[in-house]
This record gives sequence, C-alpha cells and structure tokens, in this order.
Amino acid sequence: MNEATDPEVVADGPPDPVLRLAQRVVGTPIERDGLVLVPVAVVRGGSGGGSGTDGEGNLGQGAGWGGMARPVGAYVLGDGQVRYEPVIDVARIVLGAQLAGTVAVLLLGRWLSARS
Repeated sequence: MNEATDPEVVADGPPDPVLRLAQRVVGTPIERDGLVLVPVAVVRGGSGGGSGTDGEGNLGQGAGWGGMARPVGAYVLGDGQVRYEPVIDVARIVLGAQLAGTVAVLLLGRWLSARS
C-alpha cells in the first residue's frame, strides 16, 4: 500500500481532527548547528452530539467538536544526549498568581470579619 492508496493519509494531513490540530502546533523536527529540536505539545479535544423531538414531533439533531493545542516544550538531541526544555508560559504564571492572591484576600477578609 502506498501513500496515495493509504486511507490514513490524506492530502492535508491525517484524517483525525485531533492529530491535524497537533500537526499545526507540533512541527517537524528542526535541525540547526548539529542539534535536533523536536517540539512537544498538549492537545485536547472533545465532541458531542444528540437528537430528539419536540412536543409537535419535529426531529432535531446536532453535533460539535472542539479542540485546543499549546506548545509545552521541546526535546533537544545532540552530542549523543537528549534533554527536555520546557516552555515558560508567563501568562499562565501571572494568572495563577492573581488567582492565588484573590483567594488569599478573600480568606483574609473572612478571617478578619470572624474575629470582630
């Protein structure tokens, strides 16, 4: 079986939408200055669907799919060794700090009001 007749291979990538989404974030390995970088991503997806009838007997149906992919790092191959270099997501760190600060302020306010 060759690429043209293989059902798993289509012109714009794999048929699975999650794998197509992963290919958009995780590119092919990159070779520079004797090192090979292999990008790594987290890919999530979900789908749902349903059908039913209303009080008058009219049939309705629908379905949907959604997905998300984000880069998380890269494997660096060189000199006979492999190491992982994570991506530092500053926005996620700031959001986490803001959330923790909000919870701390709310708990402190509750504690102070309980003392009075």
